[in-house]
Amino acid sequence: MILPGSIVRVINPEDTYYKFEGLVQRVNNGQVGVLFEGGNWDKIVTFQLRELEAVDPTAGKKR
Repeated sequence: MILPGSIVRVINPEDTYYKFEGLVQRVNNGQVGVLFEGGNWDKIVTFQLRELEAVDPTAGKKR
């Protein structure tokens, strides 16, 4: 489930942001506003819900 505050990855291979990960800012009528931060720039981009997948922030961490 993708909600504000979730980390998501762009899965549309035809999109400029393909494989980028960002933080969901808003969800409205199937559209999702995602914040990307990259060093000295921040950008919010709107995607269709089907273009994103949720990322498990604990995946890959060892205990």
